[in-house]
Amino acid sequence: MGFKTDYARVHGSGAAGEGSHHWWQQRVTSVALIPLTLLFIFPFGRTLGGGHEAFVATYSNLWHALVAVLFIIAAFSHLQQGLQTVIEDYVPNKAQRTAALLANTLLCWAFGVAGVLSVATVLFSA
Repeated sequence: MGFKTDYARVHGSGAAGEGSHHWWQQRVTSVALIPLTLLFIFPFGRTLGGGHEAFVATYSNLWHALVAVLFIIAAFSHLQQGLQTVIEDYVPNKAQRTAALLANTLLCWAFGVAGVLSVATVLFSA
């Protein structure tokens, strides 16, 4: 039995300090996705069924390309954070959790970079 207070006994053994940052980042991306989704969906919807020429015509416009890039970045960042929370909460084995977190991060980054590069290719090729 020690003479430490309750606070002194538990101080330093709590969260890793990333919880509030992760929480805020998740909220910021979710709020950013509201207008970005609307601004992305309408031009994208007009290109559906129009073929490659319609896609190039829409995303060769700097405004539409910028909105698409911001949407892709926010969406894949939000997806990565959400899946990270699910993996941390529901995968009990530490090795499997580490592998799943690594795969989650790599796949979200890979798909995000592929999306940004595809929009940039259309923008700079036109």
